[in-house]
Amino acid sequence: MNISLSSDFADTVPEMAVSWEAVTVSEPELLALNEPLAKELGLDSAWLRTEGLSFLVSGKGVAQAYAGHQFGGYSPRLGDGRALLLGELTDTESRLRDLHLKGSGRTPFARGGDGLAAVGPMLREYVVSEAMHALGIPTTRALAVVSTGHVVQREEPLAGAVLARVAASHLRVGSFQYARNTGDLDLLRRLADHAIARHHPGSTHLELFSHVVAAQASLVARWMLVGFIHGVMNTDNMTISGETIDYGPCAFMEAYDPTTKYSSIDHRGRYAFGNQPIIAEWNLARLAEALLPLFADDEDEAVSLALATLRTFDAHFEEAWTGGMRAKLGVSGDVKPLLKDLLALMHENHVDFTSFFHLLGKAARGDAEPARSLFLDLAAIDAWLARWRELGPDGAAMDRVNPVYVPRNHLVEEALAAGADGDMGPFDRLLKAVTSPFGERPGLEYFAAPAPQDFSATYRTYCGT
Repeated sequence: MNISLSSDFADTVPEMAVSWEAVTVSEPELLALNEPLAKELGLDSAWLRTEGLSFLVSGKGVAQAYAGHQFGGYSPRLGDGRALLLGELTDTESRLRDLHLKGSGRTPFARGGDGLAAVGPMLREYVVSEAMHALGIPTTRALAVVSTGHVVQREEPLAGAVLARVAASHLRVGSFQYARNTGDLDLLRRLADHAIARHHPGSTHLELFSHVVAAQASLVARWMLVGFIHGVMNTDNMTISGETIDYGPCAFMEAYDPTTKYSSIDHRGRYAFGNQPIIAEWNLARLAEALLPLFADDEDEAVSLALATLRTFDAHFEEAWTGGMRAKLGVSGDVKPLLKDLLALMHENHVDFTSFFHLLGKAARGDAEPARSLFLDLAAIDAWLARWRELGPDGAAMDRVNPVYVPRNHLVEEALAAGADGDMGPFDRLLKAVTSPFGERPGLEYFAAPAPQDFSATYRTYCGT
């Protein structure tokens, strides 16, 4: 099969693209292949499984340069330390998509790292990103995970793997921070024009910023509507496209608590569940700073334009969050007082986020006991349910937006541990459940159940680098 890849990014901003080649993999073994995505891309799955397997794990491409604020501290030179952009391909709907390898070896941006990836973290990105896609949340997607046969040394020796990832683009807030930091206004302009051509044709530079603000506000709201915690919202992990990227220390919240964090490196809770809108807006302020020279020649005017656009974030977020919660509750109108009281009750009673909203659909159809039984304070939840029923909730509509199956943390860890040992059965079963997340299915009760309490109390996620 002849695959044509373009080099649009590398041709437009060669100063930010270092030509490189992935490490040689002599005995690749396919662990997971996303056949529906392959079809979207016009790729033959049978070929990818056989003679085309090397296409998923090796090749020549470019390591992309970018900067970024990591936990609030600025790093002027990050970049693809263990990844390669092989190029862009046009899918069956005429959309340009990046094809990217992750774990393909050290590049000049590796900063002392080995450039490799282990099986577990790559399978995590595959299953969680596909779950997010099934939930209707914009995301980069995994095309395949291939075992390399290499040993990756972390705290212990681990089996190595490469992830083939597809994205609308890999342009990040950190990409613009890098270009601005060079002092080369022409480079910054070319990068911005490239982003406009790729994502918002015909827009001005200020309109590009406005689009990104709106997209990121909506994205974070949609994360939170399903209890998703990104875990590492550095500016190099925020895309211009509005897609979720980098599934390192990510997790799904169990008992509702805005302070929930699972990341082993987020010691102060900067990226906790409830902080995600604040951090997103902070990151967008950093993008505005990078783009300022393109907004207006006069700096004061540029700052004024940037601030006015940035201030729209709250309204965009509120619209997406409140609208999403109306759908989850199956009602219309002003739900803020009802929602505020519900979330307080859920927090006080340590109620599982996903389970409650799923079971609330049953309550809308007359069976309130499953949802009610999640609470210790029965009088309080009964009073809340009475107020909610007065609004005439639509249970069928609720079932279309409240997932039954998400990649619960204990299930993900179980699947990754088995996969690292060569048993892909648990991974495949979990993937089947979470890629059809709405509506109960017989035999999948195990995938809908919350984690054991002793698991949740000590659970931590890791970057996998």
